[in-house]
Amino acid sequence: MSRARENKMGVMPVKRLILSMSLPMMVSMLVQALYNIVDSIFVSQINEQALTAVSLAFPLQSLMIAVGSGTGVGINALLSRSLGEKRYDRADEAANNGLLLMGLSSIGFVLMGLFVSEPFFRTQTENEMIIRYGSSYLSIVSCLSFGLMFQMTFERLLQSTGQTIFSMISQMTGAIINIIFDPILIFGLIGFPKMGVAGAAYATVLGQCIAAVCGLVLNKKKNKEIHISLAGVFHPSADVIGKIYYVGVPSILMMSIGSVMSYLMNRILVGFSETAAAVFGVYFKLQSFFFMPIFGLNNGLIPVLAYNYGAKRKSRIDEALRFSFILAFCILSIGTLCFELFPRQLLGMFNASESMTQMGVVAMRKIGLHFPLAACGIILGSVFQAFAKSYYSLIVSVMRQLAVLIPAAWVLARITGDVNQVWWCFLIAEVVSAVISVIFFRKVYRDVVEPLDGSDSRPIP
Repeated sequence: MSRARENKMGVMPVKRLILSMSLPMMVSMLVQALYNIVDSIFVSQINEQALTAVSLAFPLQSLMIAVGSGTGVGINALLSRSLGEKRYDRADEAANNGLLLMGLSSIGFVLMGLFVSEPFFRTQTENEMIIRYGSSYLSIVSCLSFGLMFQMTFERLLQSTGQTIFSMISQMTGAIINIIFDPILIFGLIGFPKMGVAGAAYATVLGQCIAAVCGLVLNKKKNKEIHISLAGVFHPSADVIGKIYYVGVPSILMMSIGSVMSYLMNRILVGFSETAAAVFGVYFKLQSFFFMPIFGLNNGLIPVLAYNYGAKRKSRIDEALRFSFILAFCILSIGTLCFELFPRQLLGMFNASESMTQMGVVAMRKIGLHFPLAACGIILGSVFQAFAKSYYSLIVSVMRQLAVLIPAAWVLARITGDVNQVWWCFLIAEVVSAVISVIFFRKVYRDVVEPLDGSDSRPIP
């Protein structure tokens, strides 16, 4: 296919475009969420301490995802906009410089795995079994993080050019490998050694590495709109890197705030009991099953918005936003219903004790109330990222997770002395962030999108 031909993001009917871009990624992220849940289900069969250890490892593990995903947002936005403007050399530079940045990031996480893992756990608990389980798990996933970094990059490159079906293939390959090897390495099946919690970590990185190789092959064979080469990777451009990080750093910081939030929430909850931290960890695994598809929608929406902004097609931007809002709200409303109606069954998948179940049922029903509001924040965040206004997303995230959620949790813990009341902090924080997101969206829409009115270069198909 010639690169001079109009990309489907500029000509395909918008609703069909959003579905074609997002559905493969939503499916793959559902699989991603499923294997995260399966990972914890297998670990919980060891004991509750193992489940707690994996839960306490989540802040630093999510920091790795934040760096990879945030950098990917910057790559995605620059690449898609360059294609919309028909600047194909700049699109190639964005892809190759992005790969270089991911390689450098993985070196930093090797150092974290070697020197930070055990001290990090000792700041959260004095339970030596949890420390041993957790530091082993975190060291492995950190030192071998190059698989995660390159997997995310290759998938972003496919997403940026509309090749979402191949992105889905890459991600599902890694997820399936992880699901298969989790029980084999944890429990020592079919001749493999019994590795316990470390086995879960090795299964995770094995899946990531195989997915990265799959993503590389698919980009080289199927992605004709960009050209990846070693010469391009080792030919850094300060201008391109600056533009990637201009969008990417706010996204990294925004997602890293989630890591800080998780760490501080764990500190607050461990003050009640280690079971409370385990409940919080289970909640994060379960909510991902509903939020991952929305992030898939978000990832599909960003290049559509960026491309049509570059092509100056306001009507397509408007239609994409309306359709995405409705879809996200419906999906997360289903999540709320599941958390309200079936919390005991959901917790039962994690071998929860009776005390953990009683605490978890209350937590799931209270936390689940904020899901529909979260749909608003996620879709508006995609607008800020697509139009290089990611600092608005950063401000919203800081307000929600640090300036509101953690203080609210701390105050509720101190005033009530009841862990069951702490869970209201999620709804409080989401209400505040939704209001702020709407205010920022109105400003961005007025300044960026409205000036495009009447400038569409061709009729909308």
